[in-house]
Amino acid sequence: MDVNKSVLERYSAGARAREAELCCPVDYDPRLLEILPREIVERDYGCGDPSRYVREGDVVLDLGSGGGKIAYMAAQLVGPEGRVIGVDMNDDMLALARKYQGEMAEKLGGDRVRFLKGRIQDLALDLAAADRYLAEHPIRDSRDLIAFQDWQARQRREAPLIPDASVDLVISNCVLNLVADEDKAALVREIHRVLKPGGRVAISDIVSDEPVPEALKADPELWSGCLSGAFQEQEFLQAFVDAGFLAVAYDKWEAEPWRVVEGIEFRAVTLTAVKGEDTPCLDVGQAVIYKGPFAEVRDDEGHVFPRGERMAVCERTFRLLTEGPYAGHFIGITPSDPGEPVPWCAPAGTRRPASETKGGRHSGACTPGGGCC
Repeated sequence: MDVNKSVLERYSAGARAREAELCCPVDYDPRLLEILPREIVERDYGCGDPSRYVREGDVVLDLGSGGGKIAYMAAQLVGPEGRVIGVDMNDDMLALARKYQGEMAEKLGGDRVRFLKGRIQDLALDLAAADRYLAEHPIRDSRDLIAFQDWQARQRREAPLIPDASVDLVISNCVLNLVADEDKAALVREIHRVLKPGGRVAISDIVSDEPVPEALKADPELWSGCLSGAFQEQEFLQAFVDAGFLAVAYDKWEAEPWRVVEGIEFRAVTLTAVKGEDTPCLDVGQAVIYKGPFAEVRDDEGHVFPRGERMAVCERTFRLLTEGPYAGHFIGITPSDPGEPVPWCAPAGTRRPASETKGGRHSGACTPGGGCC
């Protein structure tokens, strides 16, 4: 089966007329839908709402942006200092999204959205530029093919569609499952590449509770319908862990499956994750205490935190645990007189004596009757 061909044909049809089979019921914020053109709202196909993870000032990348619904919703949330980039490989979907770009810029008070042609598993290659190249240099023989491959390599290196470390948040709505299995690992690596250190992921997609057999994967209707190309539920998380992401989690998990095919449950989930900061481990004497309720927890970098113990951490890990996605689970303690930063990453299980943090500043601690400070 030609995955790209079946997906392109199905979604080109979906850009011209609504296909009810391509989407799950989703409760979107009606306030964000009010200014969107009806055509965009009706011809959107998704299984979640990643727009709710957008923050003011973000540079947001929407993978498989389709007709632009989530991108235009995100544009209302990023504010005048933020911007939104939608990437899609389907010309009909891109045409639908761009059709209302001027109208939406006027409603938003600024043109903060752009739509680019590309494949989400290869965010460095500008497909619009490739179309122009091929129009001027058609491939007639193997020499032409090699020249085109050389051009692609230069373009990825010198003029990438999405540059390295340029995005605050990557979102996607029911699109990763459409990518061929052999390209899925590259897709997740590309998400990691384009995110800034500390950047975030919010991916709404379909997962299966069991591996999908090859017979179902070979069905173009099931694949283009967001089913047979789905990640298995544990493999989805592991793909992001393997790519180097931290705090990988299911923030949303639908109790009821969207579809059941041959006994396999397919359900909507939203995965969140964070790209680690590209900074050295420096110790200034800080400690964290895991509050519980579990006996101990282990993070993605191998640190172990027994409940109630003052554990030594470097400055980077301290920020991640007390200000990042783990905030709320840890009490952070900074010495009243931090020492000079020393290059050091605490080995798993390293405790910090209370004598070293007495009188320090506490974050995430709770006071009787007063909540947390």
